[in-house]
Order: sequence, then structure tokens, then C-alpha cells
Amino acid sequence: MKPIYKIMFVISMVVFAASVFFLAAYGLNFGVDFKGGSLMELEFKNERPIIQDFEKMLSENFPSLEFNLNPVGDKGVIIRSGEISEDTHQKITASFKSNFQGAEFEEKRFDSIGPAVGKELRNKSFIAIAIVLVAIVAYMTFVFRKLSRTLSLLAMNVSTLVALLNDIIIPMGVFALLGHYYNVQISAVFVAAVLTILGYTVSDKVVIFDRVRENILRGAKGELGEIVHKSVMQTLIRSINNTLTVILSSTAIFLFGGESIRYFALALMIGVFLGAYSSIFVASPVFVWLNRKHR
Repeated sequence: MKPIYKIMFVISMVVFAASVFFLAAYGLNFGVDFKGGSLMELEFKNERPIIQDFEKMLSENFPSLEFNLNPVGDKGVIIRSGEISEDTHQKITASFKSNFQGAEFEEKRFDSIGPAVGKELRNKSFIAIAIVLVAIVAYMTFVFRKLSRTLSLLAMNVSTLVALLNDIIIPMGVFALLGHYYNVQISAVFVAAVLTILGYTVSDKVVIFDRVRENILRGAKGELGEIVHKSVMQTLIRSINNTLTVILSSTAIFLFGGESIRYFALALMIGVFLGAYSSIFVASPVFVWLNRKHR
């Protein structure tokens, strides 16, 4: 294949290795959904009090409570803490009313999840991701079965899985960094983003491999690397257009959407970009290298 494929593949593997390192060193900062705890969201009708005043009030009135505060928009605030009882929940609400008199607010939601439920949800999330990867392998094997006499289906499946792992491990590495330095927490919404990334980006791989199949069945001559490069160029404009469409819409959600879906949009932007990138510079070269013999 052309040298650009090797160069970009090495860059991708370096970023992948760095992401694995960040995951191992920092881990994912799981939120209430996965490790259990309570989440309270308040929205003030007028001006929101200073966040530091919130923290001071909670620290003085509830010294044993571990909590984290995040502003939401111009008038909201989210309080994440360990699991609290309904009695403690009411005391916190009463403390807000007594310490910030005149600051009218509405409690938008209050969720409390036990650690056992959070652990079960975390395990089921990893199982769901594994099931999706297995389903993708089965789908690729079925769709490209006619190429089994010419090219290795194992090579196609392996190259697809390597690229898909690239698409989800790098965003996880990014969120490991965000969780370590900016306390960004992983919720069930992030799992939805990962599953969306897998479902969306596999289509880029399928389109390229499908074009490879068409070119071979039409009698394309030359080395497999040349045929794959030709197939990539034939599908490049489609891939760019689809990727830009998703990234632009996700950017709008990230900038103007609510706190609950902001990081879903960020994960989607990173994953979709990586999906287009890995289809060309990860899946394609791995497929060629594993298919050293071409009919």
C-alpha cells in the first residue's frame, strides 16, 4: 500500500496506546449510574447563587457527605453525592431554602441508586458492547461470504474489530483524562454513545469492503493494496459527507444542549471522526497485511 497508510496507522496506534495508558492509570470516573449514589438537580428562577457558596453550605451542614457540584446552564446546578436517604434529601433542600433566602428554585429531579444496582448496570453495559461486537462479526461474515474463496473472511473480521476497538478505546481514554482533571463522570448515556459509535462507524468499514468486493468480482487486476486504495478513493466523498453531517449536528448539541447529553455529543463527535479515520487508515491496511495472498 501507499506509505501514507503506514504513517497514519502508526500514528493511530500511538494514540491508541496512549489511551490504554490513560485508562490503566486513571480509569473511568463512573457516575451515579454505575457506582451508586444520589443526584439532585436544581434550577433557580432568577439568579443562581455562587457555586462556592453552595459548597461551603454543604460542607458546614453535612460534613460527612461527599459531593460534587456542577453548574447547568445559567440557572441550574447538579449535586452528585454518595447514596443519601430521603430524610437527608429533605434536610439538604431545607438548608438551601434557609441559607439562600429569596433565591427561589425548583427541584428538577432527584435520583438515588444503590451500589448493587450500579454494579449490575455497569456489568450489563460491558456485556451489551461485547454482544454488539460479536453481532458485527457475524454480520460481516454473512455479507461477504462470497469472497471467502478469494480473500480471508478472518482477515476482514479481525481488521474490522481492530478498527472498532480503536473507535471506542480512544474516546474512553479521552474521558479518562477528562474524569481525572475535570471530574467528568461516565453515565449510562456514555454507554449509549459507545453503542451508537459501533453501529454507525461499522457502516464505513462495510462500504469500503463492499466496494473491494465489487471491484474484485468485476475483474479488477493488480495487487490487493491497489484495489483497496482504489475502493477507498471511490467511497471517500461519501464518508466525508456523512461524517461531517454527524459532527456538525453533535457540535450543536454539545454547545447548546443540556448537561445530561453534552458529553454524549462529545463522545459521538470523537467516535464518528475516528470511525471514518480508522476505516481508511486502520481497517484497510490491516486487511491488506493479513491478506498477503490475493487470488
